Amino acid sequence: MSDWDFAFGHVKSRRVLFREYTRRAAVWAQAYAAEGGWPFFDVTSYVDPEFQPTPELAAELAEFLDRLPNGEVRQTCSGAVRMAELRAQNPAAFSDLPDLYEPLVLFYERGGEFTRDDAGFLDLTGVRFRLGTLESHLGNPPVTLLGDTVLDALDADGQVVYYTAEDRQGPLLRRRVLRDEQSDEVFGRDLRWESTDLIPGTEAEAKEAGLVALEELKAAKLIGEIVAAVTRP
Repeated sequence: MSDWDFAFGHVKSRRVLFREYTRRAAVWAQAYAAEGGWPFFDVTSYVDPEFQPTPELAAELAEFLDRLPNGEVRQTCSGAVRMAELRAQNPAAFSDLPDLYEPLVLFYERGGEFTRDDAGFLDLTGVRFRLGTLESHLGNPPVTLLGDTVLDALDADGQVVYYTAEDRQGPLLRRRVLRDEQSDEVFGRDLRWESTDLIPGTEAEAKEAGLVALEELKAAKLIGEIVAAVTRP
């Protein structure tokens, strides 16, 4: 599989990861008065302005950063490494906030990088994303469970619409359309998508049946809750 095939095969999970990163970055920016640096910033300079990594780590990091494509990618990769080192040196330096760089590191690992285009969008390799404002990302539902089971469940070819019961007591469903073929699936307790006939034929009929469409972040959050419930000891 080529790098492009790998990246495009994970495009939906990478978009969710990127959106979760921008949400966490907004939370951290507010906590440390770093709004001006949002979203691509090295948070260690705000948490502990006096922090310096070891000379060995600084040299290795500088060599690695020289190979990266743009300043924003370099800034976030530097932040992830420096934050891990600061945490190792001084665990008490951090407040009880979500791991800032976890979603972005996973985004890179699943085949992505990002660049800005002339229209003000971010190109996430396979999907365009308009950044918006810091405040708009604070309201996004948190996606806290980011393991492979959750992320792999998000990746699928074609256009996807998620559904669940209006009272949130039913299963997670999705309708996937690829070219002229439609597949209706349910996310089961074996943590796989399986064929189902639980989604009526049209959107209006689905609404009449008590189903509501879910935005992808809410679907990712629900997948995480299902995975956590099934795998809980």
